[in-house]
Amino acid sequence: MSEKLKELKILVLMVVVFLAAYFVPFGSARFLNGLHEAFFMLQEYARLHVLLCLIPALFIAGAVSVFISSDSVMKFLGAKAKKWLAYSVASVSGAILAVCSCTILPLFSGIYKRGAGLGPAIAFLYSGPAINVLAIVMTARILGLQMGIARTVGAVVFSVVIGYIMHLLFRKEEQTRQEGFANQIQSEKGRPLWQTLIYFGLMILILIVLNWANPNTATSAPFMNWMFAHKWLVTGAIAFVFGLTMHAFYGFKLWKVLLTAVVVWLIGFLYQGQPLIPFVMAIYLFSMWLVLEKGELHDWLDATWDFAKLIIPLLFIGVMIAGSLLGRPGMEAWVPSRWIEMAVGGNSIWANFFAAISGAFMYFATLTEVPILQGLLGSGMGKGPALALLLAGPALSLPSMLVINTVLGLKKTAAFVALVVVFSTFTGYFFGMIFA
Repeated sequence: MSEKLKELKILVLMVVVFLAAYFVPFGSARFLNGLHEAFFMLQEYARLHVLLCLIPALFIAGAVSVFISSDSVMKFLGAKAKKWLAYSVASVSGAILAVCSCTILPLFSGIYKRGAGLGPAIAFLYSGPAINVLAIVMTARILGLQMGIARTVGAVVFSVVIGYIMHLLFRKEEQTRQEGFANQIQSEKGRPLWQTLIYFGLMILILIVLNWANPNTATSAPFMNWMFAHKWLVTGAIAFVFGLTMHAFYGFKLWKVLLTAVVVWLIGFLYQGQPLIPFVMAIYLFSMWLVLEKGELHDWLDATWDFAKLIIPLLFIGVMIAGSLLGRPGMEAWVPSRWIEMAVGGNSIWANFFAAISGAFMYFATLTEVPILQGLLGSGMGKGPALALLLAGPALSLPSMLVINTVLGLKKTAAFVALVVVFSTFTGYFFGMIFA
C-alpha cells in the first residue's frame, strides 16, 4: 500500500509540473511582477527584520529552553497555574515585546516546549504582534480614536479568549503533555528567580531598543526621540551589562566580555554611520565564544541553532509566497489589488470575512498595517472590515502559520487560525454596524 501511495505521489507531482508548464503565463507582466515581489519582499524582510528582530529572538528562545526550568514555566503558564495569573502573564509578556508575527515565533516555541499550557502560550503568541502599543497609538492618531480603542480592546480580549478556547478544545491532549513535563521537573536544578529576571530582562530590553521605531518628532515625547537617536549606544550599554551578568551568573570569562566590547567599539569607530557592521561583529564574536564554552552556555547556542533551523527556512518560504501573491504596499503581484478593494467595501459579513482571511495570510512588517489600511479606507474599505484586518493581520501571516504548524501540528494550527478569523470577522461586523 505504501509503495502504491508513493507512486501516486510521483504521478500527482508530474501532473502538477506539466499543468504549470503548459498553462502558467510565464511571460506575462503580472506573473513576472509576482516573482519580483517575492524576492523584493524577502529582501525587505531580511533587511528590516532578520538581524534586529529574528536573531535576538532566536537567542532568547534558546536561552528559555536552557536556562529556564520547566518548573518555572509551569508555575506561571502551566495547566495548574491560576488561570488569571497564567493568561495575565502571557498577554502582558507578549505585549511588552511588541514584535511582528514572525519574531514572536521563536519565543512562543521556547515557552511551549518548556511546559507552558496551550492556552497561555496561544495568548502570548497572539498578544505579541497584536497588542503593539506604538501601533495602537498610530491607529488612533491616523485612523481615528474609535478604531484605536476598538483595536486595543479587541486585541486584549482576543488573546485571552482565543487562548482559553484552545485550552478547552485540546484539554485532553494538554493534560497528557503537562503530566510529561511534571515528571521531568524532579531532575531539574532550581535557579534563583532574581537571576532569571535580570538575565532575561536585559535580553528583552536589547530586543526592544534595537527595534525602537522612529517617532513623530513633532508630537512625540522627548524621551522617545532621544531613544531613537541613541538606540545603538543604549543597546551597546545594555549588552555590556548583559555580558557582566553572564560572567557573574554563568561563569562566562570576564576577559571575553571586555575583548568583545573593545573590538565592537573599534569597529563602530571605524564604520561610523553603519551600526549594523559592529552589531553583526558582536553577534559573531558572541557565537564563537559560545562554541568554545561547555555546559549550559554551549547548550544555549545549540538550542538557538535548533530554533533557527526550524523557523528561518519556513519564514523565508512563507514571505516569498506572500510577496508573490499580494506584493508590497502599492505594488501589484499575482492577486490584483483592485479585487481586494472591491471585496472589502461596505460592512457585510462577507466583506469582514474577506478582510480577516486576507489579513491572516498577508505579511505585515511592524507598523505597516496602519498606512496600508489608510490607503484601503481611502479606496472605499468599510470601517468594519478595516478593524477585522487589524485584528487578524498583525497576529497572523502565512509564514507564521507554516512555523506554528511545525510546533503545534495541523489540527491546533487550523483551530487557532480559524478562531482568529471568525472572531475578527464578527467583531469587525458589529463595529461597522455601530460606527457606520
